[in-house]
Amino acid sequence: MLKDSLNIVNDTLSLAAEKEEILNAAKPENVKEGIIERMESFSDMVEKTIVRFLDAIPAIVAATIGLIVGLLIIRFLLKIIHKRFEKRNVDLSLRDFLMSIIKFILYALLLLTIAGNLGFKTTAILGALSGLVLAAGLALQGSLSNFAGGVLILLFRPFDVGDYIENSAGTEGTVEKIDLLYTTLNASNGIKIFSPNGTLANSVIRNFSKISKRRIEFFLTVSYADNIQSIQQVIEDKLAADKRVLKEPKPQIFVKELASNGVVLTIQVWASKTNYGSLNFEIQDEIKKAIYEGGFNNPFAATPIRIINETPEK
Repeated sequence: MLKDSLNIVNDTLSLAAEKEEILNAAKPENVKEGIIERMESFSDMVEKTIVRFLDAIPAIVAATIGLIVGLLIIRFLLKIIHKRFEKRNVDLSLRDFLMSIIKFILYALLLLTIAGNLGFKTTAILGALSGLVLAAGLALQGSLSNFAGGVLILLFRPFDVGDYIENSAGTEGTVEKIDLLYTTLNASNGIKIFSPNGTLANSVIRNFSKISKRRIEFFLTVSYADNIQSIQQVIEDKLAADKRVLKEPKPQIFVKELASNGVVLTIQVWASKTNYGSLNFEIQDEIKKAIYEGGFNNPFAATPIRIINETPEK
């Protein structure tokens, strides 16, 4: 009983002490002192921030100047390297690829140097970059395969800048540039095509610029009523008169098929890669005109119809 009474007394005294502290803190003079202490703490923090900023100004100015000078030096070095490549007749596709790598390395070194001058630990930056590179490598496996494809293209040279190529997907055009990840093609209709290097490296590539001549093949249907030998002679004369048609290999004209509407002839001629485009677009129309001028018939598709007249039963 006595113990319980003592506990009640102690609790009462504790509550009274807490109440007294609250009342003291609520007094105007104590509130004023608390506000002053907080203002002084905030003022000290602002002062320290300003001092740190002022102390960092020389380093920031030096880093800015270093960045500008570094960019100018990199630009100057890239011009020198580019001229050296031109002087040594380095292939254009290899030149662009190497310039991309050199530019990346120089800019990375400049950024690391600036970061070191600003007080950052370059070892920590390199460690963080290593982790980022590893994570990026896992996330960008396709891009890495494109980079590896670009290296393979430059090593084995299936095509060069200026070549007209076509891959197994049917994408075709003139190679404008070979970059780290993509090869830029100019299509014949004026569209720019950016083809991934990884896809090109793993694709069947038809390079039309690596050959000196190309074959043109087309088909012509003539009427059964006409003399095939006479038509072949007209075609041979027309081909012989066209200087774009190569004499060797010799043009070939032969019967491909006996179709329902006429005899199908196959015509094969060879042209240099320079004359291939114009000859391919013009020769068929010229041969057609020569045949019609020779008085030969124009075959049309015809389906014979037999009518049976049956007398109805009475």
